[in-house]
Amino acid sequence: MVHLPHTGPRPVRPLVVLDCVGLTPAHIGTDTPNLARLAAGGFLTPLAPALPAVTTTGQVTMLTGVDPSVHGIVGNGWYFRELNEILLWRQSEALVQAPHVWEGQPWKVLKHFWWYAMNTSAHATVTPRPAYHHDGAKSPDFYAYPPQIKALLQEKHGTFPLFNFWGPTANAKSTRWIAESFCTAWDAVMPDLGLCYLPHLDYDLQRFGPEGPHLAPNLRELDACAGVVIDHALARNAQILVVSEYGIAPVSDAVFPNRALREAGLLEVTTNVTGELLDTGVSRAFAVCDHQVAHVYVRNRSDLEAARRCLERLAGVERVLGLGEHGELGLDHARSGELLVLAEQGFWFAFDYWLEDACKPDFAHSVEIHKKPGYDPRELFFDPRGGKLRAAKALLRKKLGLRYVLDPCSLDPKLVRGSHGLAAARPEDGAVLLSSERSVEALNPKHHRDVAAVIRHCLR
Repeated sequence: MVHLPHTGPRPVRPLVVLDCVGLTPAHIGTDTPNLARLAAGGFLTPLAPALPAVTTTGQVTMLTGVDPSVHGIVGNGWYFRELNEILLWRQSEALVQAPHVWEGQPWKVLKHFWWYAMNTSAHATVTPRPAYHHDGAKSPDFYAYPPQIKALLQEKHGTFPLFNFWGPTANAKSTRWIAESFCTAWDAVMPDLGLCYLPHLDYDLQRFGPEGPHLAPNLRELDACAGVVIDHALARNAQILVVSEYGIAPVSDAVFPNRALREAGLLEVTTNVTGELLDTGVSRAFAVCDHQVAHVYVRNRSDLEAARRCLERLAGVERVLGLGEHGELGLDHARSGELLVLAEQGFWFAFDYWLEDACKPDFAHSVEIHKKPGYDPRELFFDPRGGKLRAAKALLRKKLGLRYVLDPCSLDPKLVRGSHGLAAARPEDGAVLLSSERSVEALNPKHHRDVAAVIRHCLR
């Protein structure tokens, strides 16, 4: 057991909040027996998502009870004006500008793969954290605090399967590791509030869309992993809250806002030996693409109208919101772009900014979530034109101690068949809340913001 002292009396019963990303009310049924049994004995309701309906925004909204206009997490990443850099998937909780639901409470908290898990106010935390070697290689690893938790999880569960967490080989293996290691961490920490994130349903639904023969086996795999956590928690007299951040919507093609801005003379690039790179410092306008929402940063107000007209003309763009309109989405925050672009149903936003294939950067075909100035779901695919062979050659060079470029991914936007970021067309296809406790129904939770109140209710 990890000895982490309480600051006051413990709640009567602890609570597990289990985030099953991509899960919707429509999924609960014969392929999800563990989740269906939980809902039947407790409570289930659709949830309206925080916008954009993406991981970090949704999770932070649930844990703070306020919109992004207050907590500041306006997407999975944004343009850091003070650094002149686009940064996605940062990990420090110090980026959150609103208090979490546990702050000021005497609860012991375990944060297990929920985002913003470093420099956290939680008592214990586990989060993916690859090791980047000096020779350019990357190794699977994770961060944990207190340090003895990491040693315990590695001894019992082995190395975290990072390459099954994201990329062309992403699958349920990472979800199983997270579920099983959460149970070990729970017993070590004995928290009052445990947060656990199960990711893999997201993968094939983005690859192949929200419907099809792939759905049922993915739901069964997710449900089995959720059952591991649910059974472990119930055996320890814990309450269960299952949530999701969004549902996956079908898409068939991408929109390229950065290419349009470049052709309009508003976006600039710089060139080095790796190819063309987006030059944010001199660009008059550029987009940070995040699934079906894009923040467009416009350096001078005199260029706002030109940028807006450029984007409104694009096929696949539903709406462009200007200054003064961000509040409609709860995104009136200094980190937001001067323009917000929403995709039409059936489209997603690709970050690509180069106009000729020969000029693309060397990371274009790679799994590179930190260098790409936007989210890229094509990283979930091996390039049908030799991607697996390129990966095999790169791994052979790695084993021989030679330098290599791991570039197995495709750039074909039509491969992607599912996306998210907008509110679902039907509530049953969007985010969900399930509770083991019938008393939660009296709170009438309808939005991600309401989850914080549900947590307080369960730990009263």
